[in-house]
Amino acid sequence: MSKNITHNNSKKFIVGLTGGIGSGKTTIANIFEELNIDIVDADVVAREVVEQGQPALEEIRQYFGKEIVSDSGQLNRTLLRTIIFSDQKKKEWLNKLLHPLIRQSLLQQITATKSQYCLLVAPLLIENKLHHMVDRVLVIDVSEQTQIIRVTKRDPSNEEEIKRIIANQIPRNQRIAEADDVINNESTELQFINNQVTKLHQEYNKLAEIKKKHHQ
Repeated sequence: MSKNITHNNSKKFIVGLTGGIGSGKTTIANIFEELNIDIVDADVVAREVVEQGQPALEEIRQYFGKEIVSDSGQLNRTLLRTIIFSDQKKKEWLNKLLHPLIRQSLLQQITATKSQYCLLVAPLLIENKLHHMVDRVLVIDVSEQTQIIRVTKRDPSNEEEIKRIIANQIPRNQRIAEADDVINNESTELQFINNQVTKLHQEYNKLAEIKKKHHQ
């Protein structure tokens, strides 16, 4: 079983999938989804809790000023990201507001999943202590150089901005140290990646079955 101390008391077996920016988390999650595994995405939930009409958006507007919300009533994520990356105090305030809301919504969505086990996809799984919610931590790993190359291809952000995001995430060796399983995603060979996922899928199904029996 996982070396992580789980606070997941449900019958559901939860695998936390994480990795640095540009590591290919979405690609790997999509392969699990093709194997009929339900996905709960922390990034999607983080967007939902600050949607127009949500109480958290109004609190953010009051704290950061009206320019943080666009004329159409949406959160200006680019501006917010720039602010919190350069001001630790404001970043801490935002985390204190959003983390409990995100965690509550994640738990609700996990409870609603139907597959044998489910995948909690969270870029900041370890940084935000969400790994204590899961039974197993799966890290998608690539080198920093690969991260920069991939992100500059898909994102107009400049290289310095990407390096700053990487610096704000947990160091690669620390992330791997927290992992129960690691997928090396440097390869562009889809078959190599598929094989790694299939092997883990079989393992997770077995572990989920054990946990289910334990709870009966």
